[in-house]
Amino acid sequence: MEKNKKTYVIIGLLVVILVAIVTVGLNRSDQVLKAETLENAASSQPNSTSTQAKSSASSTHQTNKNKTTASASLPNAKQSDWNLIVVNRNQPKAEINPPLTTVDGKQVDSRIATAVQNFLAAAQKIAPAEHLISGYRSVAYQSQLYQLYLSQELAGNGTVNQTGKPISQAQAVANVNSYSQPAGSSEHDTGLAIDMSTVNSLNAADPAVAAKVASLAPQYGFVLRFEKGKEASTGVNYEDWHYRYVGVENAKYMVAHHLSLEEYVALLPK
Repeated sequence: MEKNKKTYVIIGLLVVILVAIVTVGLNRSDQVLKAETLENAASSQPNSTSTQAKSSASSTHQTNKNKTTASASLPNAKQSDWNLIVVNRNQPKAEINPPLTTVDGKQVDSRIATAVQNFLAAAQKIAPAEHLISGYRSVAYQSQLYQLYLSQELAGNGTVNQTGKPISQAQAVANVNSYSQPAGSSEHDTGLAIDMSTVNSLNAADPAVAAKVASLAPQYGFVLRFEKGKEASTGVNYEDWHYRYVGVENAKYMVAHHLSLEEYVALLPK
């Protein structure tokens, strides 16, 4: 009987030892499995710093590529080209005295006379009433015209002040500057600008007709000079009749990229 008890005790001890060995082995296997899982997850996770750096480098490369493409697509033109002269209140010019030719009763720079004739003819196919209202104006004449506009605004029968009541000198000047330029600051002095419309009043033409004429202008080297939304760069409010000759390539580029003359010239080499 004593012998059997000893046997049972030994068997019990062996069972306990066996269970302990199995338990330790399972724990170690679980730890190894977890470690391998974490390692695999870490190796499959992209490095965020490296990814951001690659993304930034790619973005910079694309930006530089875009700039190069834009620069390469510019017409072969310079700021000093005769047809790109900029005249405004910030860049006034003395009397220019260009060579002149008469078209439709108005004088223009002789170098653009044919372009004016063709543009006018094309516009008249859209609306037969299209005609030239103004062309070249000397600095001296521009001075007289500006003073006339100023007196009208002061008296209350101007383009802006139509109240019939007098206003201050400062307000009158601000009003006139929204649609005309002081002597030396008007590009009509260059002979490269024309006012063309179906009527003799600013912004009074049929908008649909004005839009069609403006859309074909680049084909003849002209752009609508004072567009809506460009007042900050031109200094002049929208005018539906004022066209400026800049040359066909320049005109098409300006319209395609929605640039005023000031903005376009700033992109060009001197």
